[in-house]
This record gives sequence, C-alpha cells and structure tokens, in this order.
Amino acid sequence: MADVLERVPVFVNGREIAPEAIAAEAQHHPAPDADAAWQAAAEALVVRQLLLDEAERLAIDGASLTDAEGRPLAAEEALIEALLADQVKTPKADEAETRRFYDANQVRFMSAPMVEAAHILFAASPEDDLAYGLATGDARMAIRRLQNDPSAFAEIAQERSACPSKEQGGNLGQVGPGDMVAEFEQALFALEAGALCLEPVKTRFGVHVVRAGRREEPQLLPYELVSAKIADYLEEASWRRAVAQYLSILASNASLEGVEIAGPEGPLVQ
Repeated sequence: MADVLERVPVFVNGREIAPEAIAAEAQHHPAPDADAAWQAAAEALVVRQLLLDEAERLAIDGASLTDAEGRPLAAEEALIEALLADQVKTPKADEAETRRFYDANQVRFMSAPMVEAAHILFAASPEDDLAYGLATGDARMAIRRLQNDPSAFAEIAQERSACPSKEQGGNLGQVGPGDMVAEFEQALFALEAGALCLEPVKTRFGVHVVRAGRREEPQLLPYELVSAKIADYLEEASWRRAVAQYLSILASNASLEGVEIAGPEGPLVQ
C-alpha cells in the first residue's frame, strides 16, 4: 500500500482518482512493468471519468441500453455507451471506399494455401530419449522403404502409425495454416505435390513420416465475398478515430493532473 500512496496523485477537474481504484484497474492492463500498468490504468480511469462527467453535463439517459444478451447495462457503462452514440457520428463506408481498400490491400484477401497431407506417426515422448531415438530410427527405415516403393505408404500407415488416420492409409485430408503443429506444417508446406519428406519430422507427439498430396495455392478472394468485412473494418477504424478526437476535446476542456490524454492517436476508451 505504501507504493500506491507514493505515486503521483491523479485528479480530474479537482477530484482525485483514488490510488486504490487505479491499483485495482491496473490488473486489467498488461504492461512491461508495474509503472506502465499503473499509468495505463490511470489514463483509462481518467477517460472514464471525463465521459461520465460529460454524460452528466448533457443529461444523457442510458437507462434503456442492454448488452448483446438483452441484459441491462450497468449504470455507468450505459451512460458512456449512450454518450458516445449521441456525440460521435461517423459515416458508413460506401462502395467506392471499400473497393479502393480492396484494390490497395489485396494481399490481405488471399485464401490460405491448402495441401492434402498424409503421415505415419511413430509415437514417442520427446522427454524419453530412448523411445524418441527408436521412433526416429523407425521413421528413417519407413522413409527408405517408401523411396524404393512409394505405393507402400498406406500399408505402412495401417501397420505402424499411432494416429487414427491409419484407417485411411495415413490420409489427413486438406491441411491449412494453423491446422497442425508448426514443425509438421513447416515440413509439409515445403514439399511439392506428391513429394515425400526425406527427413523424419519431430513433434511433441512423436516422429512423423510426411507426404504431401495435391496443393491449392493462395487465390485472391472475390471482392463480393469480403466487401462486408471491409466495410465493417473501415467503419470501426473511423469510429475509433472519432472517439479519440472526441476524448481529446474533452481532455483539453478539463483540468487534469497526474496524467496526459494524448490527441487522436492517444488512449481510447478501455
């Protein structure tokens, strides 16, 4: 508590934000150190108080507001929501704006690459050196056999694989980024269609023999498929900028001590 009391006092229009309140708020603001968390919490509470004061000044009524499940919002949350809805107005993103964004950012609208994958898993824990070494040796033997007889993949999978996919000859179906563990994906996506990975692939599940099947390279998604998401993104970004500008105006008209509320690129509502 002594550390809390030694910090610079924070005031909004002559009223102090209690150090205990800032300390409690700080737990919701991950930061590199305690000072940064304290500062972020103080700014968030100052912003909140500025909004509540303005809602009171304008006699804003938020009593009828509810959350996504239809439950009434807490009184202060409702006041802030109602204030922002009343005071912050932003335009809808039109067709020309969304089309320009799509044309300028096409790399963001590429489909994920997909690869049909098959594997044979020799299960072992990486923490068991002996078992992991034996699994690696088994995988190398399987790779050598497959180099001589590629058609044996399904047979080896059914006989030796510790994965349920053995019932499908080791076939995992189409795999996209994030579907498998990183080591497996790195090996898989580096292969040409139909190629066998010539080195065992080691993961936390054991040691894998990996083969790639048909590949689907990334494709540009049609504008019509993503236009609604683009509009949502642009409108959200516009709203955040408008809120930041509104907060900047409120802060410039208030008496603040212990914190600074920056301009449009500064802190937003938490």
